[in-house]
Amino acid sequence: MSLEPCEETAEHSALLKLLSALFYAGSSFLITVVNKTVLTTFRFPSYLCLGIGQMITTVIVLYAAKKSKTVQFQDFDKNVLLKIFPLPLLYVGNHVTGLASTKKLSLPMFTVLRKFTILMTMILEAYILRKTFPKRLVYSVVTIVFGAMIAASSDLAFDVEGYTFILLNDAFTAASGVYTKKKLGDKVCADVFHRPLQPL
Repeated sequence: MSLEPCEETAEHSALLKLLSALFYAGSSFLITVVNKTVLTTFRFPSYLCLGIGQMITTVIVLYAAKKSKTVQFQDFDKNVLLKIFPLPLLYVGNHVTGLASTKKLSLPMFTVLRKFTILMTMILEAYILRKTFPKRLVYSVVTIVFGAMIAASSDLAFDVEGYTFILLNDAFTAASGVYTKKKLGDKVCADVFHRPLQPL
């Protein structure tokens, strides 16, 4: 039996992962640039209104996509909301503080201070998920954060409100990622323990 189809599938899967990562990175960068342009160049007065508008648009687009059967997901159920809590609150906090910090800070400083998310994620994973990390990884993260602190110390346009928002955004992003992992882990455990036994 030939192994060529398997090799082609593996190559296709790797290429798809690479393209997905590039698309995500590009989309993330463009979202930040567009939000910065709207809030500063076009002087949009309220980042809260912009955030609410983006959330409403997302809901409408997803609902239309579901109706056209482009995507599939479960109907709204308050039980699901309780199961994934506090993820909705973390998302709103992440979204609002992200837009606020985008408005207050320059894009280079915004990018630099986002590095604190890595350290916060590591701390929360150690505390909530009980994960341990190799020393070389910890040293690498500390080095990244130390570099971010040096860059921030030379910021001539220091804005206390902007720095507060970006650090809150880092915290919300880290908490959202960690609690998503926790919820997914709980779901896997629940599926394993509640799965009916299969006859031998």
